[in-house]
Amino acid sequence: MARKRTKLGDRSARHDSAYRRAKQEGFAARAVYKLEELDRRFHLLAPRRRVLDLGCWPGSWMQYAAGRVGDEGLVVGLDLRPVELALPPWCEAFVADVDELDPQSLVDRFGPFDVVLSDMAPKTIGDATTDRLRSEALFERALDIATMVLRPGGHFAGKVFQGGGFGGLIERMRLTFSQSKPFHTKGTRAGSAEHYLVGQGRRAG
Repeated sequence: MARKRTKLGDRSARHDSAYRRAKQEGFAARAVYKLEELDRRFHLLAPRRRVLDLGCWPGSWMQYAAGRVGDEGLVVGLDLRPVELALPPWCEAFVADVDELDPQSLVDRFGPFDVVLSDMAPKTIGDATTDRLRSEALFERALDIATMVLRPGGHFAGKVFQGGGFGGLIERMRLTFSQSKPFHTKGTRAGSAEHYLVGQGRRAG
């Protein structure tokens, strides 16, 4: 594996109310409430939809998506670390590096996807500029994958640390999707540069 990733909010010592709520409700991580907020705001998930979750470990986004798409849908998760949760039969999690992934192989195996989600974040080193550049590179890779695997009209939501390239990413989203918007979830830590860019209605062609 060429690169390690960590989730900005997944800290084992951070047992706040959202963490406790997630554990009580059977979710693997508090990050599930960020996806829930994105879904309620942008209506990303629905029964029978086919979902690709990039950076899926430890599995809370897969758990939430599985409940929303139901047993006639599909949730495929990819991460450098294996997901060790018991997931419904319509979910599959794979160990994979997005930099080495052939997106067409996913389409060949599963068909086009309706939704691509990315909660990927780089392993931070404490230098804000470097961390944000690495985050933007991961986001661009997620967007590349989404462009290749989404059906026309499909949706994408990806995490990125806001930096100097943020405006360019938004512009690229606008070229790829009929509607695009940055969104800062309530579950994000105060003062964090973390944003989600959401694209709805992938343009044909």
